[in-house]
Amino acid sequence: MKLSVSILAACTFLTTFANAGDLHVFTSDAPGFNTHSVWYDDGQEVTVVDAQFTLAAAQALLADIKQKSKSPVTRIVVTHPNSDKFNGLSVFHAEGAESIASEKTARDIPGADAYKRYFWINIAKAFTEETYPKVEPITATYSGEKVITLKSGETITLIELPHPGISTNQTVVRIDQSGDLIVGDLVHANNHAWLEGGIVEGKPVAAIDGWKADLAELPKLGRGKVYGGRGDFLPVDEAVAQQTAYLDKADEIVERYVEALGDRASELSDSTKQAAHYAAIQAEFVRAFPDYAFPDLVGYSVYGLVQQKLDKRS
Repeated sequence: MKLSVSILAACTFLTTFANAGDLHVFTSDAPGFNTHSVWYDDGQEVTVVDAQFTLAAAQALLADIKQKSKSPVTRIVVTHPNSDKFNGLSVFHAEGAESIASEKTARDIPGADAYKRYFWINIAKAFTEETYPKVEPITATYSGEKVITLKSGETITLIELPHPGISTNQTVVRIDQSGDLIVGDLVHANNHAWLEGGIVEGKPVAAIDGWKADLAELPKLGRGKVYGGRGDFLPVDEAVAQQTAYLDKADEIVERYVEALGDRASELSDSTKQAAHYAAIQAEFVRAFPDYAFPDLVGYSVYGLVQQKLDKRS
C-alpha cells in the first residue's frame, strides 16, 4: 500500500492506494471543522462519503476529485444526520450524483438541519439565511444493509448500525476489497470528539452507551483501517479501543464536574454562566488527553453530554 500527502490552500488531501480502486481522503479547513470526506475511485466511477459542512468545502472536495480522477462522481453517501455530513449535498446533486442514506438518517436530516440552521444564523451569527447552505433531500434510501456493485464489478456495502450514538443513526461504508470502514464521526482517532449527540425533537440527546455499542460492532464488519470523520486512520481494533476509552473518560469527566458543582449545577442551564463551565470542562479534557487535536470540539459540543447528566439529576 502506497501513501501520498499533498497540501493545497489550507486543506489537506491524503490518498491511500488500495488493492483495487483508489481510496482518498479530503480534509476541510478550520471553518469546516477539519472534517474528512472519503472518496473511492474504482477506475470508472467515484463514490463520495459525506458532503462537508460548508458549500466552499464541498466545492473544494469536488475540485480535488476532478483534479485527481477522470471518473465521474456517481453517488454520495451520508453516514449520519449531522450538518457536516449533508450540508454540501447540493454541490454533488448538481453533478448528477445520487445521494444515499439510511431511511432513518434521511428522516432525521430535516430536524437536524432546522436545529443547526437556527443556531448558526441566530445564535452564533456566523451565517445569514442567504449564506447558510440549503439542504437538499436524499434521493435514495436503504434499511439495514445495501450492497452496491460498482462499474468495475467491485462492491461496497452500506451497513446501518443498531444504536443511536454520535448521532441518531449511523451508516458504515465498507470497501469490500480491503475491509476498510468509513464511519463519519463515530471515530475521531487522536482527536477530540463531538459530544453533542443526535438531535431528537429539537433537542440534543447524548448517547454514550449506544456509541460504544456501535463501536463494538466494527470489528465484526471489516478488518482494514477505520476512516473517521476527523483525526487519524487506525486499524479497526486499535480505533475501537481508543475511541471507547475516550468516551469512558469523557463520561467520567463530565459526570464528576456536574457532581462537584452540587447546588450550583443549575448554572449549567444559565446562558450567562454556561460558557465558563464549558471552558473549564474543555480544560479537563485537555489535561486527560494532552496530545489530542482540536480540543475546541469539546467546548462546542459538550453541552449535549452535560444536559444528559442534568436530566439524570432531575
